Amino acid sequence: MQRDHRFIPRLSEEQFRDIQLEGLKWTVAHAHANSPAYRAKFDAAGLAPGDVRSLDDLLRLPFTDADDLRAGYPMPLRCVPEEELVRIHASSGTTGKRKVMVYTQGDVDTWKTMMARCFEMAGLTRRDRVQIAVGYGLWTAGAGFQIGCEHFGATALPVGPGNLEIQMQLLTDMDATCLCSTASMALLLGEEVEKHGLRGKIGLKKCIFGSEAHTPKMRARFESLLGLEHSFDISGMTELYGPGAGLECAAHQGIHYWADIYILEILDPATLQPVAPGQTGEMVVTTLCKEGAPLIRYRTHDLTRLLPGQCPCGATMPRHDKILGRSDDMIIFRGVNIYPGQIAAVLEKFPEAGSEYQILLTRTGGRDSMRIRVERGRGAQGGDDAGLAGAVAQALHHQLMARASVEIVDFGSLPRSFGKTRRVIDERDDS
Repeated sequence: MQRDHRFIPRLSEEQFRDIQLEGLKWTVAHAHANSPAYRAKFDAAGLAPGDVRSLDDLLRLPFTDADDLRAGYPMPLRCVPEEELVRIHASSGTTGKRKVMVYTQGDVDTWKTMMARCFEMAGLTRRDRVQIAVGYGLWTAGAGFQIGCEHFGATALPVGPGNLEIQMQLLTDMDATCLCSTASMALLLGEEVEKHGLRGKIGLKKCIFGSEAHTPKMRARFESLLGLEHSFDISGMTELYGPGAGLECAAHQGIHYWADIYILEILDPATLQPVAPGQTGEMVVTTLCKEGAPLIRYRTHDLTRLLPGQCPCGATMPRHDKILGRSDDMIIFRGVNIYPGQIAAVLEKFPEAGSEYQILLTRTGGRDSMRIRVERGRGAQGGDDAGLAGAVAQALHHQLMARASVEIVDFGSLPRSFGKTRRVIDERDDS
């Protein structure tokens, strides 16, 4: 039975604004009435729910961030009685206590619709078989992809990450047509397909990937190795339901985000004031219908920019650029602020270099040093490694206004990962 409706609504700008204002009023009233933490924030700002009369009043509302989630552990920002909760998810908690989020059935229903929109945006049909190669359990990734896939009506192959033997078996035997993974996992699978000569035995057409920064060179490589027609960058985070906050379309001109489900602000991370249209800043999100743990002006620390105008694909959902990095991932090196994405952008200009790199920061005698290991491009000869290293180092110095040594290493020698690849190793605190 074919779907008789679309998951992605076509709304006008006026309709978006009406939905956002109604949702903002509800969210503020809901949070004020049911969360002591939010109520204290509003009281400190001298605000009451009735003070929100227009979308401009959003700028008067206080911010929330990861500190609020840690302070309210284990169920931060909960706004419903415990008997209304149906699920709990959490982030990895690599920098402290896990960020735990609670879900009502209404929240799960909203989330599965967001994910179904992503599959629709990617052009999938009910005949597609979707190999889900992301983490399950407390992680939101696997659960989100699976409920969205099933709600959309495609067939889910819930493999999880790792276990290359099973991944390759399902790609060939089950004829999966869409892969859901990190970019690193897609690259790893692509290299396995090439290694074992399986390109003609798999039927992959599309890949939906996210959760980590990637370069165009890395993306082009796994697309080529897997024989893909398209790959699609997905956005999302545990605090905002999970994966599925938005997706690229086939035009590949930014990520469409669901402006009828959350408001997206782009702010200067230092001043927390709105940046000019088209300028890069920090994503700040406010949910419009989240019941269990609503977000009000939540600082994601992800960096991007809004893209003006309508997309050539015809969808009316607004767009933001890919995630360009994180404001809290900034490297401070000899007084210079550096984002890993800046280094990746420089490496893109050198066809002799591969897609993988690693940044090593050390300190000797009180002086910081930065060494960047760059893989040689596949098939590239190593006869002029010194020349390539010198050219890359010069380009990095011009771009970053800081000096780094560059080491060219063999293709495939840097670590691959089933999940997020660790690209920055900071050993300065160990010196």
